[in-house]
Amino acid sequence: MKTYILIFVFVINLLIFTNAATQQTNGRYVDLPGVKLWIVDSGGNGDPVILLHPRTGNSEFFQHTIPALAQAGYRAIAIDNPGWGKSMVSDPSNTTPVAQTLDALFDHLGFQQVNLVGTAMGGYEAVDYAAWKPDRLNTLVIAASGLGFQNDPEYDAFRKLAEIPGMSEQPSHIREVSPNYRASNPQGLAQWQVIYKNGQQDGVARPPLFAPNTPEKLASIKAHTLVIAGGIDLVTPSGAMRLWSRHIQSPKEFAVIAEAGHVLVWEQPDVFNRLLLDFLNKH
Repeated sequence: MKTYILIFVFVINLLIFTNAATQQTNGRYVDLPGVKLWIVDSGGNGDPVILLHPRTGNSEFFQHTIPALAQAGYRAIAIDNPGWGKSMVSDPSNTTPVAQTLDALFDHLGFQQVNLVGTAMGGYEAVDYAAWKPDRLNTLVIAASGLGFQNDPEYDAFRKLAEIPGMSEQPSHIREVSPNYRASNPQGLAQWQVIYKNGQQDGVARPPLFAPNTPEKLASIKAHTLVIAGGIDLVTPSGAMRLWSRHIQSPKEFAVIAEAGHVLVWEQPDVFNRLLLDFLNKH
């Protein structure tokens, strides 16, 4: 029995290594104003799906999503945010909004319209782009993100009441990864921690938004929108996401992944990928 278990673990590790190596093979730099941007590109001629990672991550965060999108016929592209992962900025103050960098990337790649997916911090940036260039977006997907939302007293009151004392002082893997995943998948947790450690670079600032995310900004979004929350997300509770999502006037859907924490894309990739593909295939 022990021999079978060892063989199983070896095969799993081999699959993980092969998948990571494939992503490295498809990764490349794109020279854009102010940044040498690292992207992981599945290639192909399918509709582009752009993946924006959380603050505690980089493009490797989507290593289970890129193959699923490619297999379904989409061209999946994950970026390392300027100042994250392998992307190198010319100025550590990093004053160019990610939305502006994305627009330059789309021009470089010849994309007229894209499907934009942002999780956590990536959701802030996806909304920023959606409000700035609404006609360039086909669909918008936001997962596990509070958007840094402003100017909504009911939202602010909810966040204050839902806040867990001392949570902000906890290590990232306690705040962001669900207890169930930490206990049941220590190997997956260890992989996530490596990605986290290779996230934001020391001494490089987080880039700004064009404007704060407000009710008026959300109301300006034109794209069909999918909002995905984690059922046990301690950083951004699903109730908070329901409150800000009510301001989106374009057609929208709301989904909750049960038993998923803040890093729901990583914890439950099969469920996330199914929700994402079902949505994309409709639009």
